[in-house]
Amino acid sequence: MIPQVALAILLSLSAVALAAGPVHAHGGGLDTHGCHHDRKNGGYHCHQGPFAGQSFASKSEMLAALETHNQGPKDLPQRVQSPRRSGKPSDVSTTLRALL
Repeated sequence: MIPQVALAILLSLSAVALAAGPVHAHGGGLDTHGCHHDRKNGGYHCHQGPFAGQSFASKSEMLAALETHNQGPKDLPQRVQSPRRSGKPSDVSTTLRALL
């Protein structure tokens, strides 16, 4: 009976250890950008969002980078819309029907 209890406890502890994923100690709450001030080392760094893993000197520096990020490249061509169909069959479809 005791070996069965010991085995059950061992399996339970193993299951808990395996179910708990990697945990990163972190005391600071994140703002709406997924970032926060690093009081220990100074500066401002991000854990989530487009700048996850990056550090900045200040929040204002990150916000300037975010504004640039959101603007995107300005030299992209404008989106071209495809021409609207007129409703009448095209020459290609007329030719295909004649061949069949």
